[in-house]
Amino acid sequence: MVKLNIGDKAPDFISKNQNGEEISLKSYKGKKVVLYFYPKDDTEACTNEACNLRDNYTDLRKAGYEIIGVSADNIKSHDKFVKKYNLPFHLLADEERVIQNKYGTYGEKLFFGKIVTGIIRTTFIINEKGKIEDIITKVNTKKHTEQILK
Repeated sequence: MVKLNIGDKAPDFISKNQNGEEISLKSYKGKKVVLYFYPKDDTEACTNEACNLRDNYTDLRKAGYEIIGVSADNIKSHDKFVKKYNLPFHLLADEERVIQNKYGTYGEKLFFGKIVTGIIRTTFIINEKGKIEDIITKVNTKKHTEQILK
């Protein structure tokens, strides 16, 4: 599994969002990006995380951040999730796990006391120069914005 560190260049990617539009990290050069990986649309913890980011979106934008979520869900699932919760940011479909593999966010994890393979909930804060500024591995889904803005 890839292990990225603070100071590393963030791997570029191209993927489709909930509207079928191609989104690349390269197109955000000169901007700060919150790139968050989450397991599954419309599940409790993932909904808490997305809604926390939505509810604090104005503060995140004032701090200069663009928000991009990534999961293995398809475009149709993302579209339903975005519409159901009125999410104001991109969710990228990574069904083939290309982005997850580049960022090392797919692998073994502990889930309800069992070791399973899946998306490891992780957030990367990427600066204007495309470098990883912070990596949040112990995501508090209900207070994620606080962790980002700390």
